[in-house]
Amino acid sequence: MNRLIKFRDLGVKDYKEAWDYQESLFKDILDIKSENRKQNKEKQTPNYLLFTEHPHVYTLGKSGDMQHLLLNEKQLEAKGASFYKINRGGDITYHGPGQLVGYPILDLDNFFTDIHKYLRLLEETIILVMADYGLKGMRSEGETGVWLDAGTPFARKICAMGVRASRWVTMHGFAFNVNADLGYFDNIIPCGIKDKAVTSLNAELRTQIVDMEEVKQKVLKYFAQLFEAELVNDESAVQKLHL
Repeated sequence: MNRLIKFRDLGVKDYKEAWDYQESLFKDILDIKSENRKQNKEKQTPNYLLFTEHPHVYTLGKSGDMQHLLLNEKQLEAKGASFYKINRGGDITYHGPGQLVGYPILDLDNFFTDIHKYLRLLEETIILVMADYGLKGMRSEGETGVWLDAGTPFARKICAMGVRASRWVTMHGFAFNVNADLGYFDNIIPCGIKDKAVTSLNAELRTQIVDMEEVKQKVLKYFAQLFEAELVNDESAVQKLHL
């Protein structure tokens, strides 16, 4: 099993470009697995973790409801936002500047073959980061993601999650509101949940801005610990991607 994870920070990246890049890495892993099976080989499959921030964009998962987008095409354009229907699970969500988006593209055959456990470890990563800032992140029963005050009238979501998996290879991932403009969430029914609010790390800490690089380092540390993995910074691949 290969528990080495190549980490690539893409910086600010258009949603469609990042999606296409994910798909290419995802396909490469699936191709190796197919070749291994057909030719009885044992070639190791790679694992990746991508970080990015996106320009304003709304994405709708395959089980989502278009009515949860409260803007028409002209209104989207006026807000400088784009929209995509995509192939992850879940409903509608928002990505934008100040939100840390993480895309783990892992072959779970290298770790454990349990999607439920995978999602719980993603949640636990964010919960541990929040604890470093003195905040009690938690799960909400039946709702994937990380919340504050779950189960109360003050419940609010700070990190959304939606994944796709095929033959134990994952893509898509989590969106952690660090310094996100929460006003953009007013244009959707986030994740199809009508009666709960959305929040961000800087809003909860009542500060103008939280150091995004510090948050990234904390996420990397806990992600590596929980997945019992070694993370390697793969900057050379990112530079080639931007050429």
